[in-house]
Amino acid sequence: MMTKRKQQRLIGYHVGVTLLTLLSVGLVTALLMGWGDRCAELVGINGLLVVFAIDYVVRLICTPNRKIFLIQSAFDLLGIIPLHPVFAFFRLGRLVRFIRYHHLFWRLRLNSKWTRAYHQFMYKTGFIYLFSISVSIIVLSAFLFSLTEKQSLANSLWWAMTTATTVGYGDETPHTAFGRIIASVLMVGGIGFIGLLTSTISGFVADRSRQVATSQERQEQADLNQLLAKIETLTEKVDHLQKQVDDSKKIR
Repeated sequence: MMTKRKQQRLIGYHVGVTLLTLLSVGLVTALLMGWGDRCAELVGINGLLVVFAIDYVVRLICTPNRKIFLIQSAFDLLGIIPLHPVFAFFRLGRLVRFIRYHHLFWRLRLNSKWTRAYHQFMYKTGFIYLFSISVSIIVLSAFLFSLTEKQSLANSLWWAMTTATTVGYGDETPHTAFGRIIASVLMVGGIGFIGLLTSTISGFVADRSRQVATSQERQEQADLNQLLAKIETLTEKVDHLQKQVDDSKKIR
């Protein structure tokens, strides 16, 4: 059972990480939009990257189950990869986990069908894990492509995205043997995992549609049974009244 002091420390840690996450996302947004001092924003972004990287390593060392940690913290790992500042947006995944951990939707009485559907889609279907693996493959391929082809990380990431999604604009192509091997692995892995992602989404939508249709059928059947019960009750009352009328006629 968690003591009150530990619980307070944990809440303070979560609040601090939330504020740092929002700050990092705000700095990246300002950098991308061209607002403010670019040099100061880069210093802040790199400083926060170091903070989140240290936090990730410490949690990885202290966790009792590293396998579960690596799966559940895939977005945290993506958020500390120094490919591009935009990867800081993956840190928002921590906010979702904090909300789930502290049951904020339930505490605020916002636990609706939408939140349950979101949880079923993201975790019970395995979408979050497939998406994390797909993004990890794309990021790793972009990093290796950048090293072997002497390209910038931004261009390499663009190449990896177009290759994995089979768009293939051709503006960035591998010229070395190792680069072509990376491209081949990315094409096979990208097609496989993106296919799994699309099939997961379509399967979830189809399953939800069946559930809705089944629920409507059950509701209609329940309404019909209730209507038949009322008709039967009215019929019994009419028969009873008819019997009383017939008895009164006999008395006369």
